[in-house]
Amino acid sequence: MIIIGELINGTRKRVGQAVADRDERYISNLAAQQAEAGADFIDCNPGTVGDAEISDMQWLVETVQAVTDLPISFDSPNPAALHAAFEVYQTDAVPMINSITAEQEKLDALLDFVVESGANVIALALSDQGMPSSAEDRVDASASLIGVLTEAGVPAERIFIDPLVTPLGTDSKAGCSFLGAVRAIRDQWPAVHLTCGLSNISFGLPQRRLLNRIFMAQAIAAGLDSAIMDPLDAEMMATICTAEALAGCDEWCTNYISAARAGRLA
Repeated sequence: MIIIGELINGTRKRVGQAVADRDERYISNLAAQQAEAGADFIDCNPGTVGDAEISDMQWLVETVQAVTDLPISFDSPNPAALHAAFEVYQTDAVPMINSITAEQEKLDALLDFVVESGANVIALALSDQGMPSSAEDRVDASASLIGVLTEAGVPAERIFIDPLVTPLGTDSKAGCSFLGAVRAIRDQWPAVHLTCGLSNISFGLPQRRLLNRIFMAQAIAAGLDSAIMDPLDAEMMATICTAEALAGCDEWCTNYISAARAGRLA
């Protein structure tokens, strides 16, 4: 499971204040804690707009890469902010662009940059028809994105398709639709990665953490191999480790046994 640590997001009140105050200690600690907990990427989202987003993004990237060699996920729809992030990025690991969509205007604005950068890219199954409502809608949008990206020269293994999780509380079939899309995409394009912001499934419902954990196990069984999530959630990390073993993604249960011996499954 490729974990994209989500905690450095300026839309969170405390993080937004830290960005505004240039609180290096707070942001550095968040980055280091996520790296220690097992994140594979550190997502950086300034949560601001315009010129402020450009300077804020650069400051975040510089602050994070000062404390970890993990690759960074540049989280912004603003091409100028993404360009600015690459200007100061110095880590050898291949970074992530978060994100591109199948919406024509956004695709036109970012496609060339995605190709030229050589970065990984999160591709949302969102088209000009709006949010997908069925598994078929998600697969269609994903097929379009995979086709455009691979034809432009982006290797399949650098594409992270996000079929989009929607709240179960507003659509009782939301979970089934997402899981169906994951299975279909995994079958048709085995080389691409599948990711998501999984906690959206429980929005507005009680016992959110329980719902999230069960849904994660189901998604891993369906073919999900990445998630944008809080790696400091020890129960979720234990669920992922266990689900991967049960799904046949952990040869000889090596990771599961190591986690158990380290006390990470308790």
